Amino acid sequence: MAKAIFSLITISFVLRAAFFSYGVYQDSHFSVKYTDIDYYVFHDAARHVFENSSPYARDTYRYTPLLCWLLLPNHWLNWIHFGKLLFVIFDILTGVLILALLKRCTPRTRLILASVWLLNPMVITISTRGNSESLLSFAIMLALFLLEKQQYALAGLAYGLSIHLKIYPIIYSVPISIYVFNTGGKYWLLRLVTMGGLTISVLVSLGLLMYHYYGDEFVQHTYIYHFIRTDHRHNFSVWNILLYLDSSLKERTSIDWAKYAFAPQIIISLSVCYLLWEYTSWENLLNVLFLQTLSFVTYNKVCTSQYFIWYLIFLPFYLKDTMLTWKTGVFMGIIWTGTQALWLYNGYELEFKGQNVFYPGIFFSSIAFFLSNIYLLSIFITDCKKRGALVTLKKNI
Repeated sequence: MAKAIFSLITISFVLRAAFFSYGVYQDSHFSVKYTDIDYYVFHDAARHVFENSSPYARDTYRYTPLLCWLLLPNHWLNWIHFGKLLFVIFDILTGVLILALLKRCTPRTRLILASVWLLNPMVITISTRGNSESLLSFAIMLALFLLEKQQYALAGLAYGLSIHLKIYPIIYSVPISIYVFNTGGKYWLLRLVTMGGLTISVLVSLGLLMYHYYGDEFVQHTYIYHFIRTDHRHNFSVWNILLYLDSSLKERTSIDWAKYAFAPQIIISLSVCYLLWEYTSWENLLNVLFLQTLSFVTYNKVCTSQYFIWYLIFLPFYLKDTMLTWKTGVFMGIIWTGTQALWLYNGYELEFKGQNVFYPGIFFSSIAFFLSNIYLLSIFITDCKKRGALVTLKKNI
């Protein structure tokens, strides 16, 4: 088994090295760059820090300074690709943690499910293009790995780091609390306070550190911006065209649609937690985290390909005990990739050919992709309910 795991990790590394090398080649030989535009933002922000300035001197840098601090070797070594290599390493380490959390599976199943992450071309492309999601994925998986080991203090530290990197993992606090409450025995309160207290401690400590160096602009760009943003650049979100049209009006409407966009997103993301309350287990916790993240991304005001990574890290665990047939799974995959391809076609027409396809092209393709995700979400929820009911029935027999 150890040899098979080593082979899988080696193959995943070789694939990433190949994608990374091709990306360097494309960047130097083609006008259309392989590297994600956000990576240049990270790189420029790190340059400002390297020159003893603020990372927020770089327009559109809306992240924690910790991210650009990690990319300082880009400038120390005078090699722009260091950060991408760092992201690839954390991408693979995330896969290693997924393997560790799948230890209850048979060896063959474990390898197949881990391959959903380690050999996934979308995951590989995201990290090798210089997207930082692998840092967040690693922090989340590390927190869950430590929680499963009942290392509540260390889990709290890792979970706090994940929320510092991106705000959205805070929604996981509800299902994690339910899990600890229902499985912690007579010490559930102590364990919950330990993990929660250290999570808050990390958030406050890192927040104060960043505020000490960068003041109000840290709070404004890292946190407040993401609550009030009205980014109407074309993306997968069903809110895209509404916000785009609203922003183009000379006289703004009395309705601030960006504020209301949070309502269905938060309500649905929290509502799926009832599945964990009905049936609490480690496996069901991971299922609920998957459903939460999928619903959060589906209803988000902004949705790009990198956001898919947020729920793909949980897909191997969901597939472990699914009751769906392979035919259903294939059909769901076709629906998801097909509607995504339709949107990408219209996005290409707009971005590279300059065609005005906002309506009906992007408008209807965004709706189609949104509805496909709703359809998938409904099937996943039904599947999880069936699994919970089956386990409850077996216990009562």
